[in-house]
Amino acid sequence: MNAAAAENKPKIPWVFIGKVLLVIIIIALHINFEYDIEKRKILAQFLKGLYSFLIPSIVLSMFRFIVIMLYNARDSQKRERGNFVLGINRLTAVLNTVFFVIAIMTAFGINPKDFITSITIVAMAIAVIFKDYITNMISGLIVMFSEQLSVGDRIKVGEHKGRIIDITFANLVLQDEEDDIVMVPNNLVFTATFMNLSAHQSSLFTVKFELPLEVSLHIEELEEHLRLSLTTHPNLEIKEDEFQVKVLEIGKDYVRYKLDLYAVTNSNRMHRNIENEILKEIIKFERNILKSS
Repeated sequence: MNAAAAENKPKIPWVFIGKVLLVIIIIALHINFEYDIEKRKILAQFLKGLYSFLIPSIVLSMFRFIVIMLYNARDSQKRERGNFVLGINRLTAVLNTVFFVIAIMTAFGINPKDFITSITIVAMAIAVIFKDYITNMISGLIVMFSEQLSVGDRIKVGEHKGRIIDITFANLVLQDEEDDIVMVPNNLVFTATFMNLSAHQSSLFTVKFELPLEVSLHIEELEEHLRLSLTTHPNLEIKEDEFQVKVLEIGKDYVRYKLDLYAVTNSNRMHRNIENEILKEIIKFERNILKSS
């Protein structure tokens, strides 16, 4: 299951329910034991800290739920992309962390505004040290809320090529053609040339191979052989007028070719399996030609 599906899967909001119940309990305690609580300054300060986290967090959760509900209602007829929901959830997590830090300060009697003012120079130094991470985080938010890239898309960024399986504040998480996981920094999307190979719902993939010169003399026979064997392949969509083995490079004693094909899905695993089948057929053809020569 990819990140988008995980983010969109309906589930009971136990954390939200727990926060609401905790606020109700604290309010009830405050109403019934207000005098006793005020006498205990540490307890009063602790409850104030809880208020400063729970109430903003509950409001934020309600806002998040409404925004996602409206978004899903608007895009119910469109292809599921998941980026917006993913971005909202990530942003909510960051804001909840901020509220939690403020609550800790409040619980210990520290004024957050005075604290931030007093460490302005330190904050600037921290910003410089973590400049790359901050840039990546901002880039990640832009990617999450944009329509340029989405979880599930096949992309090429610089030398990296694969399917996006997750988008974090730091990286695009890609699964390449070898099923390896590649972490690409988010800001690389904006500083390097990238291609979205799924922009048009394309399931195109390419099979590359090379043949000795003596076998290349029979390329038309190979092309016809592949056409006959692949036309009825259940996992390929082939138009006979577009089926063509193309020359990529002519070397001293070899010729390099490529064959563009459309699979029924964007599955990397399926593409590799089909490619293996084709390459085995090419090897058999090459062996037969060399035996007969």
